[in-house]
Amino acid sequence: MSGTLNKVMLIGHLGDNVKVTYFDGGNCLGRFPIATNETYTSKQTGEKVTNTEWHNVIVRNKAAEICEKYLKKGDRVYVEGRIKTRKWQGEDGNDRYSTEVHVDDFTFLTPRPSDGAAPQTQVAQPQQAPTNQPASDDDLPF
Repeated sequence: MSGTLNKVMLIGHLGDNVKVTYFDGGNCLGRFPIATNETYTSKQTGEKVTNTEWHNVIVRNKAAEICEKYLKKGDRVYVEGRIKTRKWQGEDGNDRYSTEVHVDDFTFLTPRPSDGAAPQTQVAQPQQAPTNQPASDDDLPF
């Protein structure tokens, strides 16, 4: 293969709410951490071991606004994008590096109520006695 590929796909849980920064000209940048887990059984002890990896996620403009509106800490999300390493200087003057996932596509995996209202709780309703009358054309849902 003569080309290269920089692609990452993650399914994980948000470690914090989406933080959006707005810039002049109407652009914005959203940041949030995603945790992914790897679980295996240790051959030495027989115990289940879970390793958590944290990923810094970046979304831009409309995607950032959508994520800020609909995602919250603990939600499960699928993100797809590319890895970028950013160099910056710390307060001590030393160079620091951050590895980030710049998102091209995402899917919310935590279910939400379809009408945007708060989740409904089940309230017991009095049951009606069944009728043995055949359904008319007006009763059919199609």
